[in-house]
Amino acid sequence: MLQRVRAQLRRVADQMMRRPELCCGAILLSCALILPITLTCGRVKDVVSPARPPVGFFAAEAPVVDLFLGQMEEAERLLEEADISLLFYYAPWCAHSITARQQVQETARRLAGEVQFVAVNCWWHQGKCRKQKSFFQYPVIHLYFWRFGPIEYRGPVQSEYLESFILRVSTPLTYLPTRSALHTFLTHQQAVVGYFQFNSSPQPAGFISFLLSALHALRRDHQGAVRFAVVTNQAVAEAISLSEDESVYLHRHLNSSLVFPRAQRNLTAQAVCDWVFENRESVIHWIQPTGAKSYSLEAELQKGPALLTFLPHNPLTANQLLNQVTDVALRYHSCCGFEDGASAIPLCCQSLLVSGSSGEERVCEVCVSRSAPDSPCWALGVYMEQLQLSSAACRSVLSSYSRFSQVSVCCRSAPRPQLCPLDSITGLQCRTNKTLRFLLLDAELHWPLARRLGASGNHSGQPFITIINLRDETHYVLKHTDSLEDFIQNFSVSFSPLHRHLMGHKQHQQHTQPLIQEVTSDSFLDTVMDSQTDVLLLYYSAWCGFCSLLNHVFLQLARLFQGNSALMVARVNVGHNDLPWEFMVDHLPSVLFFPRHRKQMSVKFPENTPMTVPNLLRFVLQHTSHAPWAEPGTGAESASLLWAELHSLQREVFSLHRARERLTQRLAVLTPDSQNAEQRAQIGRLEMLYREKRHQLADGLHKLQELADASEEMLKENALLKVLLSGLRETDRQEADRQEADRQQGKCEAS
Repeated sequence: MLQRVRAQLRRVADQMMRRPELCCGAILLSCALILPITLTCGRVKDVVSPARPPVGFFAAEAPVVDLFLGQMEEAERLLEEADISLLFYYAPWCAHSITARQQVQETARRLAGEVQFVAVNCWWHQGKCRKQKSFFQYPVIHLYFWRFGPIEYRGPVQSEYLESFILRVSTPLTYLPTRSALHTFLTHQQAVVGYFQFNSSPQPAGFISFLLSALHALRRDHQGAVRFAVVTNQAVAEAISLSEDESVYLHRHLNSSLVFPRAQRNLTAQAVCDWVFENRESVIHWIQPTGAKSYSLEAELQKGPALLTFLPHNPLTANQLLNQVTDVALRYHSCCGFEDGASAIPLCCQSLLVSGSSGEERVCEVCVSRSAPDSPCWALGVYMEQLQLSSAACRSVLSSYSRFSQVSVCCRSAPRPQLCPLDSITGLQCRTNKTLRFLLLDAELHWPLARRLGASGNHSGQPFITIINLRDETHYVLKHTDSLEDFIQNFSVSFSPLHRHLMGHKQHQQHTQPLIQEVTSDSFLDTVMDSQTDVLLLYYSAWCGFCSLLNHVFLQLARLFQGNSALMVARVNVGHNDLPWEFMVDHLPSVLFFPRHRKQMSVKFPENTPMTVPNLLRFVLQHTSHAPWAEPGTGAESASLLWAELHSLQREVFSLHRARERLTQRLAVLTPDSQNAEQRAQIGRLEMLYREKRHQLADGLHKLQELADASEEMLKENALLKVLLSGLRETDRQEADRQEADRQQGKCEAS
């Protein structure tokens, strides 16, 4: 093999020695290949520079340990040294991280003595955080409580909300030393109470599991809707019927309270947390949409009608408005109330619609005092038909045919049912098909959303309450003069007296009447539904490109009908104005014609027809009211009168022409000497009348020409008008020729 290679090399060397130009060419080609490669490699070293090392993200005076090199080992060491720690994972380029930095610094300044704040740059490619963590968004906030964690915070990165969450994590359990504290805690919270005796040992075995269950609940629900408390006094525990050590009690306002089943489940942290979330009551929900296009609010509204309350909320202080809304929500969902008295026997109520003797419908509320705790409320329907519900006042009926002890009946006229002995809003959820869900939003964070829903003003100092029903496409806004109870009651009745709220821009007052009337939500019914006016309405939007192309068409059409009070050309921006659902269209642009006296018979412009001035004009004339051009006081009346005047003048001109011909024949028979003064006077009168009629005919032609010039497109489409104009011009020319010929003939005869 080597010998063959050597032989080939000798052969190539001999050829190159024989041909020196071939050797020079090979050398030049090698240099041409080596030189670019050398320059390229050297240039890459100069262009690609190493990334700049990161710098501190937080201010140097801020009480935050900033690990801007992504040192996860240092962060883990700091977690072991502190009882409560907050880890803030950030990316230096992230706008959300930059916005949250100031909020974290403010929280750290207030809680620096209790909580350790650590920030880690998780974007630096050489740091261990980037290699160990795989976050899909920034920033990420984790809390650790005695090495338990991470508990991720997913709420708004505001200093008040963040501090409230940290305080809940740092104190997951509330100690209740007295019955008064227990009663207050159960009244205002969704409460879970654990009873543990600390007499036998420094720390009961189940206490740690109960403490961890509270942390698990915060990990599952960062808002902390369920609060955990602990009782160590047996006398206090007996107030909620707890006597056994290591018992967990779930308090519920609407249904019977529960005790953790120790016989079926082990007392572990995860088991207690799962049991609480399976059996808790949710009568009011805090929602926090992440942005303008967030699907979280839409998902809640899809579940049914919802009452949205925008409150000026501060999680660190008590809110009286929040307590009022919570009280209304509890009474609304409270289908089983309590009788007055010391016995406190639970009630079950159900409504029934009956007809009285006079045909008036009444809503009767039947409330049954349950003698046994397990008496089912649905059994009311079996006995309600047997009751005589004719009394207009509340009465009691003794029952001997069921295990129920007593039945209380109360009848009221529909549609405002009243519950006896409870108030009208209590138990309303069980007496209506429009079951409301109560949703709370922070007005400070979501005031732009409130303004889109109908809130007025630029500040969020006042609460804003609205009801949205997506299924019925209805939207109601609570007025400042009304109460929340009446607002809910009016929504729940069969025929609601509430008026649907329509969002729309306010119409600016204009000094001059525009060619095209701009319609808004407030002026739609008064303008479009006016029974004395035909309305041609254009549906458009700012984002519709085809709509802007039709502006010149509608302006040209509006000029044709300018001054006509019987027809209006209007348009409505459906992107900024809500309309009743029966007047909406399925696509843009769309044109609807609303004829006067027949507004319910509106007609849509055909979609397959081009929107041109002749087509729109033909569409209007085809569907307008009967004889629209004959009513006095309209601009179309002048056109009708003009046509009648032209026909009348034409007949008079023809009659005058025939009279002149007859007179000419008579004059031809007579000699010039026999013409007396009376005949000459008659000829003068005829000439004067002829000139007057011709002048009137010329004025009519001029008016008709002005009317025809108003729209060249209409003249092109109306062949009859062209023929008429040409015929009138030809008649005028012939009459002029004949008059000139008669004058010449008269001169000849006179001479």
